Amino acid sequence: MSAAWIYLGLCVVAYGFANYLQAVAVSRVSVHTSLDPGLLLRLARQRTYLLGVLCQFVGFVFAFLARADLPLFLVQTTAAAGLGVTALLGVFLLRWRLPRAEIALLGTLALGLAGLIVSAQRSPSRELHTGETLALGSGVLLIALLGVVAARVHGARGSVVLGCLAGLCFGAAAVASRPLASVHSLPLFLGDPLLYILVLYVAVGQLMLGLAMQRGSTTAAVAAMDATAVVPAALIGLLLLGDRIEPGLGWLAAAGFVVTLGSILGLTRYAAPQHGCAPPQEPTADRATVAEERRAS
Repeated sequence: MSAAWIYLGLCVVAYGFANYLQAVAVSRVSVHTSLDPGLLLRLARQRTYLLGVLCQFVGFVFAFLARADLPLFLVQTTAAAGLGVTALLGVFLLRWRLPRAEIALLGTLALGLAGLIVSAQRSPSRELHTGETLALGSGVLLIALLGVVAARVHGARGSVVLGCLAGLCFGAAAVASRPLASVHSLPLFLGDPLLYILVLYVAVGQLMLGLAMQRGSTTAAVAAMDATAVVPAALIGLLLLGDRIEPGLGWLAAAGFVVTLGSILGLTRYAAPQHGCAPPQEPTADRATVAEERRAS
């Protein structure tokens, strides 16, 4: 078995833990109504959030390593399937009760992923031209400007808009990482502009996601993020980066993609704690800090 497949499985587990931990953390910070980077500083005071970010970073590293040989439509969709892991964690650790519809979604998720795995063909990415790199880099500025406007939108609509922008950031980071993952020389890796484009997209995406989860609907935020992180990146991979599908299995790849993405969107309700399930408690010092922030606001 290729190491890329192992990396792919590990990234799903890491993202499953990250989804829940970050959702719990952002619910404990006063709501921000602007694109304020200070939100990340306040979240960084919470151990739960830091642990969630660590899990997300580990998942991103494994996904990055998997992209060296596997197409984006497979890696992006499989990484988003971490919500399935979140649901299973809720069942075994937090005593969530899954209705039959959700159990069925887990089953279709597994079937969809199986279709993607069978139809995906291993291949390295082609390199991006200078113009393509510049276009990719300029996109982060456009998304940040849109985020300034979107931060003023509240409620579920704000969650969706900001979640979409976060997903675009993470999808663009995946596009940058596909050719970057094939660079095996450390000096070339550190000197590649794609590395710094990737870092910018991840930082802006993380801020957008935190704001989106604060708008009152983690479900809407994660659903919007997953859809916009998966679909555009998958199309760009197939059209520009040389991603390949096994001959004669295009229908299976398309069916697997649609079934998997649909199952992921159905499972997004498990990105937030269910009623009656108390989230992990922060240490006393952290709770006092949150209380002081709320009184100050």
